[in-house]
Amino acid sequence: MHRGEAVVIKRLQDPTHKLGDEYTLSSRPCPPRCIHPFSLGAGVETIGELELLDYLVAASEPNPAVLVIDSRTEDWTSKGIIPGSRIITWQTLKTDTSDPLTVMSLLEDDFNVDTSEALWDFSEAKTLVLLCNGIWCNQSPQNIKTLLKLGYPAGKIKWYRGGVQSWVQLGLPLVQP
Repeated sequence: MHRGEAVVIKRLQDPTHKLGDEYTLSSRPCPPRCIHPFSLGAGVETIGELELLDYLVAASEPNPAVLVIDSRTEDWTSKGIIPGSRIITWQTLKTDTSDPLTVMSLLEDDFNVDTSEALWDFSEAKTLVLLCNGIWCNQSPQNIKTLLKLGYPAGKIKWYRGGVQSWVQLGLPLVQP
């Protein structure tokens, strides 16, 4: 589901289709756009496209226990997002670029964390699947590192390492946010 409407996710069947310019560039300045390791932290699972599809289905259920997060900035998300994902830019969650009330609100309202006590309760927290542009992009890794610092359980964090670049390389659809 995307914005309340069903979306069929299937590979493009046009054998003449070419990638757009956004994902054909093979060289990006490092830092900040360095290739990331396969694992971002102990207990954080790195997933591929088939697993992401399962999480997208779970995220579209009523009262979902899963949230798929696109961590990219507006200049990237305006070009299209993976259907069923929700935009929460990396700056919104990063504690040194966002305000504490915004971060706390995300934890409570969107991630289902109980922050009413001195020690936060993550027992009912959603499983978060984070993605950005691809293995060279630092936006979802930044969010994952922030979540881990805040105490979010690593077992409830998944990382789609291939990001939108792998998604479009496979001919899978993007939708407008």
